[in-house]
Amino acid sequence: MDRLLHVTTGVSILLLAIILVSLRRAHIRAEYSVTWLAASVAMLVLSLWHGLLDAVRSLLGLPDSPLALFLLGAAGLLVLAFRSSVVISHLRDNNIALAQRVAILEHRLRDLEKHEG
Repeated sequence: MDRLLHVTTGVSILLLAIILVSLRRAHIRAEYSVTWLAASVAMLVLSLWHGLLDAVRSLLGLPDSPLALFLLGAAGLLVLAFRSSVVISHLRDNNIALAQRVAILEHRLRDLEKHEG
């Protein structure tokens, strides 16, 4: 169990470093990095604080602490994936509306050029 928790600690620290580097290099926007930072810090805290992890395990009724940790991690990833899907859907809708506005403006511009010429 301890070995698995050590691996989780290492992965959480690595993820935290990757997020911070990506944020610094502007590969990820600040509003999206907050969710990832919160998830990686939560995994780090749970993998280091065995008492809290055992309390969560017993609250969930699970037989093993690493199982609780990975169940919470999987649930967190599902929430992040859903949030990303919502953002992507919103951006797609905005992109369609923008393309329609550009098409209308191009049509009006062609009409103006025809009337002037």
